[in-house]
Amino acid sequence: MSAFDPARFAIIADIHGNADALRAVLADIDAQGVAHAVNLGDHVSGPMAARETADLLMARDFPSIRGNHDRWVLDADPAQMTSVDVAARAQLDDAHLDWLRGLPATLAPAEEVFLCHGTPLSDETYWMEAVAPDGQVVPRPRAEVEAEARGLSAGLLLCGHTHMPRRLDLADGRVLLNPGSVGCPAYQDDLPVPHRVQTGSPAACYAIAERVADGWSTTFRHVPYDPARMIRLAHEADHPHWQTRLATGWVD
Repeated sequence: MSAFDPARFAIIADIHGNADALRAVLADIDAQGVAHAVNLGDHVSGPMAARETADLLMARDFPSIRGNHDRWVLDADPAQMTSVDVAARAQLDDAHLDWLRGLPATLAPAEEVFLCHGTPLSDETYWMEAVAPDGQVVPRPRAEVEAEARGLSAGLLLCGHTHMPRRLDLADGRVLLNPGSVGCPAYQDDLPVPHRVQTGSPAACYAIAERVADGWSTTFRHVPYDPARMIRLAHEADHPHWQTRLATGWVD
């Protein structure tokens, strides 16, 4: 892994085996002249191109952490795995699994930058959002958001998991940022109650952070790409419902 420079870097997350979206994002990162990046997990789980995705990420060797789906791919009983984890696991060999196994749950690649997937203590908890009893995804109360950041000294706190690009500035001046999802712009989940998270855009999303005199300047990048091959692979893996998600950013 090359030395990480926190002065200006890209932030990617939640690729979910969408290799073509990842290629588009990596090309855009290069075109923006950004030499460094971090990766917030959920790399391979999806009914598409897990092996290709892992190969691309292993070659880049970004500072990376594991997400909840990465953990499930490695540790879950196959009978209890979600279908997207089963699809991903079937494509991976020992080298890919060893790479995933070596990723930490959290990481501080520089003193002023902290990476986690969900929250610092949980890869399954939404940091900036909450799910209401009726299934609506709503902003989490500010006090709860800030409580999750206790004990962290970094000025830039990075999380993924919800796939929603968003920045919050905490009362003490720290910045909390979710870069959005590279490869899965919409999904549905059953916990804590059934709900949908929908960005409404099929673009591959990531963020760029730059340290400036007065704090952190951040930019969200929405990169168009052709999802046709990924949609075909999803159909071949018996996940036709991913077509709408990849093509529109909505859950049908």
